[in-house]
Amino acid sequence: MSRIRLILIPPSAALPASCLTLDAQGNVLTRGVAELGGAQPEPMRTVAVVPGADVLIRWLDLPSGSPAQVAAAALHLLRDDLAAPAERLSATLGPIAGAGERRLVAVVGRGLLQAWGDYLSSLGLRADVMIPDSLIPPEPVEEGRLSAAVFGADLALRGRELAMSVQPDLAEAVVAGWGLERIGRADEIERLLAAAALNPPINLLAGAGRRVEADRRGWKRAGALAAALVVSPLILTLATAGHDAWRARDADRRAEAAARQAFPDISANADAVAEAERRLATAPPPGGATAAAAALFAAVEGVEGAELDSLTADADGVRATVTYLAYEDLDALQQAMAARGMSLTDESTVDDQGKIVSEVRVGGA
Repeated sequence: MSRIRLILIPPSAALPASCLTLDAQGNVLTRGVAELGGAQPEPMRTVAVVPGADVLIRWLDLPSGSPAQVAAAALHLLRDDLAAPAERLSATLGPIAGAGERRLVAVVGRGLLQAWGDYLSSLGLRADVMIPDSLIPPEPVEEGRLSAAVFGADLALRGRELAMSVQPDLAEAVVAGWGLERIGRADEIERLLAAAALNPPINLLAGAGRRVEADRRGWKRAGALAAALVVSPLILTLATAGHDAWRARDADRRAEAAARQAFPDISANADAVAEAERRLATAPPPGGATAAAAALFAAVEGVEGAELDSLTADADGVRATVTYLAYEDLDALQQAMAARGMSLTDESTVDDQGKIVSEVRVGGA
């Protein structure tokens, strides 16, 4: 029966590493810690779980190509999130995504992989697989929820196309507005670890292009940091920024669903949100042309120097020509109309002898 050693690399080289031995079905055979100076470990497949706070996890739309080409494309797409040159980074690809799905990508510093390898080497171990702890919790079934589990000093969070590990005091900002499913029982966490060891969601060593190994001299370099295992060459996007990006993607999906619910006849291939906005902008204003005229007169009256040059109401809706002194005056007019439950869409604007003239359309808000 083949066995697997699963070891959790701690955030500090001064701390012992928790270690589990699993059978081929993922059942826990032994529990313990791996420490410097211990007995020579028995040879077996070794899976290391590393601090997820040091690994950038994203889901990307990637082109087809060889693994090296796709990894290079991923680093290029993530260039604004990284503060290290590509040659110092390792991008690992998850399984090939299905049609219309984005692909999992994990980015980590090569120096950090080396230091983790050094740490394991000091224990007499060599990793076959490295997994960030942020990918250990399961992806929630429901939208708008996060799975959470504590590994070491950090809280691993997993959502739809979201995986990160944060300090607990940042968790409140990250999970604001979302349901949190905490996994706290030791047996549940062991079960998740075992499942990841049997079927790794990603192997950070694959992106390095070679097995990360080191001798004792390498460990001394990392061990000199003692209280902090390593300093990552990545400046990762703040947890809140990652959360904002995830929330933006979720908001996009919700907006599209709402647009299609409001206008079921929108083509499946069309940009539903853009089409819904177009229809709303051209829809008759509430109360008809009379109410639109009254609201527009009041809005113009409230902006110094603004004038209503013309107003037309026909089958195409309510349109007008307004003249004003500064570009920000149009913003003031739009805000005034919005306060009355109407929209004011700028269809064309020109400068005319020191004044600004806009053709606008009045619609529903």
